[in-house]
Amino acid sequence: ADYARAYAVDSVALRYFNAAGSDPECELGERHDPETHLIPLVLREALRVKQGGDPAATQLCVFGEDFDTPDGTCVRDYVHVEDLCRAHLIAIRRLLEGKVAGAEGYNLGIGRGFSVREVIDVCRTVTGVDIRYQVERRRAGDPPRLVANATKAREALGWVPEYQELVPIVATAWRYLERG
Repeated sequence: ADYARAYAVDSVALRYFNAAGSDPECELGERHDPETHLIPLVLREALRVKQGGDPAATQLCVFGEDFDTPDGTCVRDYVHVEDLCRAHLIAIRRLLEGKVAGAEGYNLGIGRGFSVREVIDVCRTVTGVDIRYQVERRRAGDPPRLVANATKAREALGWVPEYQELVPIVATAWRYLERG
C-alpha cells in the first residue's frame, strides 16, 4: 500500500490459505522437497501402505492433540488450486481493465476449517487405506485455527470457490499422486 501511494503502482495481492489438489488431468500437483503440507504427507503415507508398507511403521506425525479445537488438532482452511487459478485470472483482468486503484489484498480460502484428524479421515475415505499416524508435541507457534475470511474476494472480485468440500480436493490430489 505504501509503494502504491508513493509510486502510483496498482497491485492485487492474493493471500492463499492451504493450497491443495491437482488439475483435472492430474498433470500438475503438489511436489515439495521436503514435503511439509498435510494432505500430500497423508496421501504419501496411504500410497506407501497401498504398495505393501506396514501401516504400523508410519512416519506420519500429528503435531499436538491438545489444541482448543473440537478434536484437539489444528484446524486449517484448504483451497483447491483450480479455484486459486480462477482468482488469479479475475485479479489480472481487474488490473488490466483499470479497476484497481492502489493496492488491493484478498484472502483466498473456502471459509471453513478442517482439523488434522478430519483431513486424515477424509484421506482414509478417498484412498480406502488404513492410514495411521504418531502424535508428537505441538510445534512452536502453531495456532489452533486458521480459517480464511474471503468475504472481500467474493464481494469485490465475484470469486466463489467451486471446491467447497474436502473430499473432492483430496480426491484430485490422490489421483495425481497415484499417477506418479
